[in-house]
Amino acid sequence: MKTYPRPPFPAQEQTVPGSQRSMQPSPDCGEHSYKGAGRLKDKVALITGGDSGIGRAVAIAFAREGADVAIAYLDEHADAQDTAQWIEQAGRQCLLLPGDLAQRQHCLDLITKTVDTFGRIDVLVNNAAYQMTHDELEDIADEEWVKTFDINITAMFRLCQAAVPHMLPGSSIINTSSINSDAPNPTLLPYATTKGAIANFTGGLAQLLGRREIRVNCVAPGPIWTPLIVSTMPKSTVSHFGGQTPLGRPGQPVEVAPLYVLLASDESSYMSGCRYGVTGGKPML
Repeated sequence: MKTYPRPPFPAQEQTVPGSQRSMQPSPDCGEHSYKGAGRLKDKVALITGGDSGIGRAVAIAFAREGADVAIAYLDEHADAQDTAQWIEQAGRQCLLLPGDLAQRQHCLDLITKTVDTFGRIDVLVNNAAYQMTHDELEDIADEEWVKTFDINITAMFRLCQAAVPHMLPGSSIINTSSINSDAPNPTLLPYATTKGAIANFTGGLAQLLGRREIRVNCVAPGPIWTPLIVSTMPKSTVSHFGGQTPLGRPGQPVEVAPLYVLLASDESSYMSGCRYGVTGGKPML
């Protein structure tokens, strides 16, 4: 069994949205370990936040399972280029799509560009998210509240609405929720609130799209070692991140990716409308 890093970690902080290249230790996204088995052969996937962290791990896994991948990201071009190289090394095509998910037109353009390049969308992974840490309610600016909702949940609605006409029966939508949807962290109030909304959105959309045979599920990670952590949390929190879980450490992105592969594959043909936790042993209701 492979061992993964445990806290304490070096004190570190970055500006938002963070860079995976600069993290210590570097997140494990399966670059040197994930082995595919053709479970997504010739599928087309669009992954938001696919440049680093969970998104990168999912992109690498999807490519090694046989999928072509479009990656949406904000402006982390170096991380995105690294991910693209791993996808292309797997013998699959990669389309890089930078831009701000808070903008409606960009969401629509992501779908158009993916379909123009690959002809359809078989798997939509809504993974990108924004968060900031605040100790007091009064510290949360109105603009930040709106931005968090625009990126985390409104963009998800817009992408699903635009993508569904290009998805055939058997397609899959996978949304990234969080253990915060069940046990909200008060210092991440806007983020945690959107993650609860994502769980609810997933359950409702699965029922709405069932007659089209499009499945909708969400993954609820616990503490996962990604650039989002070092760019949005205090150094003291980062140093001990994940230590409170029963497994005593944060998860690595590679440990989350196999669940996305399952939910994207035809093996999960009767799985829809559910939330699946990857929490290091912490129960969810």
